[in-house]
This record gives sequence, structure tokens and C-alpha cells, in this order.
Amino acid sequence: MSALGKIADIEAEIARTQKNKATMSHLCGLKARLAQLKREVVESATSKGGPKGEGFDVQKTGDASIGFIGFPSVGKSTLLNKLTSTHSEVAAYEFTTLTCVPGVVSYRGAKLQMLDLPGIIEGAKDGKGRGKQVIAVARTCDCILLVLDVVKPLQHKLIIERELDGFGIRLNKKPPNIDMQKKERGGINITSTVKLTKMTNEEITIVLKEYKHTNCTI
Repeated sequence: MSALGKIADIEAEIARTQKNKATMSHLCGLKARLAQLKREVVESATSKGGPKGEGFDVQKTGDASIGFIGFPSVGKSTLLNKLTSTHSEVAAYEFTTLTCVPGVVSYRGAKLQMLDLPGIIEGAKDGKGRGKQVIAVARTCDCILLVLDVVKPLQHKLIIERELDGFGIRLNKKPPNIDMQKKERGGINITSTVKLTKMTNEEITIVLKEYKHTNCTI
């Protein structure tokens, strides 16, 4: 079974499993495994030498990289052409851009790399279209710019955010302040400076063991 198939099976099992103390360990294990599989999918999409990554292996240059994310034919290529000297194909049909097209903008002494990415569609996180490659490149960007069509419903923005969130790209949110130090023995030790509201110590321990971390300080 492919990684995407395994992801679908795990998501279905999570959806049908009742959430209570008795199933907490099982659900935490499923979510940890789900995160591992999604990471494998992203890594395989950009692996060097593989046909799936062709046209998407763009070297980062400049001080920061900005990825243009949006549905097909919303103006990503036009925006890149206006901002940079790069030419990205523009046409009156969808999926004009099939690979990652880079360009550079100089602003107040800083060089900003702009990346025109192919349009994504609903279901990109499940492998539809070139979603895996687009999201894999987006994960390497310092900033993501959502490009929307003003005449289309705002729901499009929510769909794109959901697709990105499916692979761990959480826009406008700071990553949790978590530090892990491995050790040779002593088991798992968890300390916190604030009250934990999202996970319990037991749930954290379950996730750590799923990733084979049995001796560490969190």
C-alpha cells in the first residue's frame, strides 16, 4: 500500500474512533504515525533524481524566499512577471505553470526570491494534481503568499489553508516553544513553565515512544 493510502486509512480510523481516556493512547499513536507518513510523502516528492521532483528542485538564493500559493489561473505568474524580470508563462487557461518558476526582487538592499508555484486544487494534501510537490516546496519557504481571485468566494482561502495545514504548514502561527534533549538513560522527563492545555504528559510520552525516543528531557 502506498504512503497516501496508509494516510487515508489512518485518518479514517481516527475519525471513527471515539475520543475518551480509554482510546487516548491509541489515538496519539495514530496521530504520530500519521505525521511520520506525511513527512515521508513530502520528502519523496522533492528527492533528488526522482521524476516526481523534476522542475521543483530550486536552489534557495537571496535573503529570503517567498512562495506564491493559490488555485490555478488566479494571477501568480502575472504577479511574478510584474515584480521581477523573470518571465512566467501566462495564458487564459488553467495549469499554465507546471513547474516552480523562480525570480528575484531587490528591496532596500535585500534580495527576495519569489517562487511561482503551480496552482493547487482541493485534495492537494491527498496527492491530487501536483499538490505533493507544491506543498513540499512551500515548506522550504520563509514566507508564503496566498494569491486569490477577488471574484471568487473567500472559501477558496480556507480551502488552501486547510490543504497546507494537512502537511503541517500552519500560517500566521508561531511554532510551539519545545526543547528536547536526548540522554542515554533515565527515561522520559517532562517539565513545563506554563500550564499545558493541548496535551497531557501521558499523551506526550506516547508520541515520544512512537518516534522511538525513550530517554530524553522535554
